[in-house]
Amino acid sequence: MPTAYINNHNMYYEIHGEGPPAVYIGGWDTFCHGREGFLARGMTEKYSVLLVDYRGIGESDDDLSITPSTELYADDIIGLLDHLGMTNTYFVGLVGIGACIGQYVALKRPDLVRCMVNMGCWTYSDECLRDQLNALATMHEKAGFLAFQELVAVYSFRPDYYITNRQKLLGSGGVWGILEGNLQAHLRFVEACNGHDIRPHLKDIPAPTLVIHAGLDVITGPRTTLPLEQGLRNSTGVSMNEVAHVVAGKEEKIAFCKILHDFLDAH
Repeated sequence: MPTAYINNHNMYYEIHGEGPPAVYIGGWDTFCHGREGFLARGMTEKYSVLLVDYRGIGESDDDLSITPSTELYADDIIGLLDHLGMTNTYFVGLVGIGACIGQYVALKRPDLVRCMVNMGCWTYSDECLRDQLNALATMHEKAGFLAFQELVAVYSFRPDYYITNRQKLLGSGGVWGILEGNLQAHLRFVEACNGHDIRPHLKDIPAPTLVIHAGLDVITGPRTTLPLEQGLRNSTGVSMNEVAHVVAGKEEKIAFCKILHDFLDAH
């Protein structure tokens, strides 16, 4: 198991594929441990893709004396990239905290980010987003993981997709499964997400950035993604009007992959 001691914790990572270096990170979960099949199709055929367990989940431990923040998670990624000798990466940050982490990596170490993709992102946690994230955490803490999982899945997928796929989405081994039995990591994720505020630094991020706006996302839709596109000095925005918080279903995934690879290929 590849683990490196980075930024005061043991950090688990995997590299899949061959080609130029890329980083691919998402929300409160991991693409490691056999989950690389959830990457956008074509990534591992074209790139050496770095996947990680965030601190506190999977095989990565955590130092609970350190206040969680998106900048802390970004420093973890920066330290790991330096450890591996990876620079000038194609950085894909999706569905929440991964996008926010990418913003700080691109700000603090422009040499590490050739270009960046952000989806399900925000520049800061406004009252609506903060209350949504806190409600999810409270559901997990007071009613248990399965109740939280059901609530977050209902809000993250289109209703038709949720109804059709409910049995495979829910339960042990279902979506957000890495948080089952790990309330502590979830609460630290929420604290980091709610503390995120990149607004004072947006103009200082040089990386060409694709911001994807998911029109049906009730958590991090255009209300929170448009300010990122508008605030960056080198951004491109693309709207996927019929997509919710999570890209799901064959046609959506095909459309997403085309948008993603068209941008990455151009850089």
